[in-house]
Amino acid sequence: MKLRLSYGGTFDPIHHGHLAIARAARDVLESDVWLMPAADPPHRPAPGADAMQRVEMLRLAVADEPGLRIDLRELQREGRSYTFDTLLGMRRELGAEAPIALLVGADSLLGLPTWREWQALFGLAHFVVADRPGSELDARLPEALADALDGRWTADAGQLRRVPAGRLFRLHQPLHSGSATGIRHRIADGLPWDDLVPTPVAAYIRHHGLYGAAVDGAPTPPPL
Repeated sequence: MKLRLSYGGTFDPIHHGHLAIARAARDVLESDVWLMPAADPPHRPAPGADAMQRVEMLRLAVADEPGLRIDLRELQREGRSYTFDTLLGMRRELGAEAPIALLVGADSLLGLPTWREWQALFGLAHFVVADRPGSELDARLPEALADALDGRWTADAGQLRRVPAGRLFRLHQPLHSGSATGIRHRIADGLPWDDLVPTPVAAYIRHHGLYGAAVDGAPTPPPL
């Protein structure tokens, strides 16, 4: 069966690291990747750009990327956005037998016990974990998390299509410098940042003066 693979995040802004992970997942799992911008993530402060601006940057970033698509379901739901609710809605929409997977970073997996209804998530979806050599996943995990993950790991990507949920697959993807937080700080501090995001996204940030960027056509303020 066809795998529904979702990649959630604030994408504030989307950058080359996000795209590298999405491309790797697309190619390894032979599946479209649905980038799913969060509206009001309960685990971090409000984004630096509003939801529609983040969506527009996503659209610019994936316009020429085959197999990368956008899912706005979290923006269309009122109130705080929890992964449990998102996956539950997706499961109701696609049916009990459809294989569903959530693409997350290794840090997110390590923080899974802080998520709402976290142990129930394995009954709703697989987890594809974007990992790098030497990450903390190779160290001793907290006991509750280790117990929950025990027996779920698979190196067979095809298994994610054969069963609807409950497996974990480790995705090794290229190293990329930069993070959304770091990019926002670099913009605010007047440091070079353009090469960390797709060219159309950089132009959008400058045009709208996001994250403290000098607006196109406006003089750059002198340093304090």
